[in-house]
Amino acid sequence: MKTLVVISSLVLLAGGLAGCAAEPVESASPDPSTTAGSNCTPSGDQVESITVDGAFGEAPRVSFDTPLSVSSTQRVVILEGEGAAVQNGDDLVVDYSLYNAATGTVIEESGYNELSPTVLTLNTDVPTFVGVSLTAACSTVGSRVIGLIPPVEAFGVAGAPEFGLGEGESLLFVVDILEVKAPAEPPLDRLEGEAEDPPAGFPAISYAESGEPTVTIPDGDVPTEFAVATVLQGTGPVVGAGDVVVVQYHGVNWNTTEVFDSSWARGEPASFPTGGVIPGFRDGLIDQTVGSRVVIVIPADLGYGPSGGTGDGSIGAEDTIVFVVDILGVQ
Repeated sequence: MKTLVVISSLVLLAGGLAGCAAEPVESASPDPSTTAGSNCTPSGDQVESITVDGAFGEAPRVSFDTPLSVSSTQRVVILEGEGAAVQNGDDLVVDYSLYNAATGTVIEESGYNELSPTVLTLNTDVPTFVGVSLTAACSTVGSRVIGLIPPVEAFGVAGAPEFGLGEGESLLFVVDILEVKAPAEPPLDRLEGEAEDPPAGFPAISYAESGEPTVTIPDGDVPTEFAVATVLQGTGPVVGAGDVVVVQYHGVNWNTTEVFDSSWARGEPASFPTGGVIPGFRDGLIDQTVGSRVVIVIPADLGYGPSGGTGDGSIGAEDTIVFVVDILGVQ
């Protein structure tokens, strides 16, 4: 399942926009007076040299003299929110931007729209990508915070060349903390109930005792329109934009009739944020309920067409794909 770099690297969760945000500001520079206390990540000359313009909840406009480099994470609050203080272990619903601090290049932005928020699990006790948690810790809901993160507290000394971050280059992280997400219920082991047949125009589907589907692609023209069918209706929580879902899924290339990916074949469910997958997969899950089985037909423009297909050639740039998805939980 194709995800954003931050999603795959930081194990982020996701959720919808929520309240408790402070009043937006049009322009701000780092204010050392808003940095946290002695137990929190300190500020520093490098992070304080960065200027951030734009309102909370909107894509920031960041400017700084390059290159910037630090040996430990520096943090400063651009806008201090009026919501609850975050705690270690919280799942934080956020929008974010990542920059290469050595070059000023944007690596990734979350989107800053109703579908974009992502949930970051705040954990300053683990070494993996700890700079992101060190940036968000000691903040309040409604805050915009920036962190300047060294390689050892980000991707590692070697950097991440595939994402435009070279060896020894620091990472700049701008995060808007939108909400603290409530704890989720444990995911289902499997779905209960008998699935209906998909409507006309969808593939025929049969199921093994485990629930693993077999998809039979019909003869005729390949569809070019997005379509979703709920063949088993669950009664659990509603999947929101950016939620991390726990699913079993099975993907078939309509053009070739070949299976290209399947969590059932791997023997365990998959977890990923709806904001970090291809648009058609995301749109097929949002507003569905836990306990549901959905069949999603995704044309190329909402699938892998914009990226020219998949690197392994299993999906071409013009191919339509279909997924059968069991929604076991949200996190």
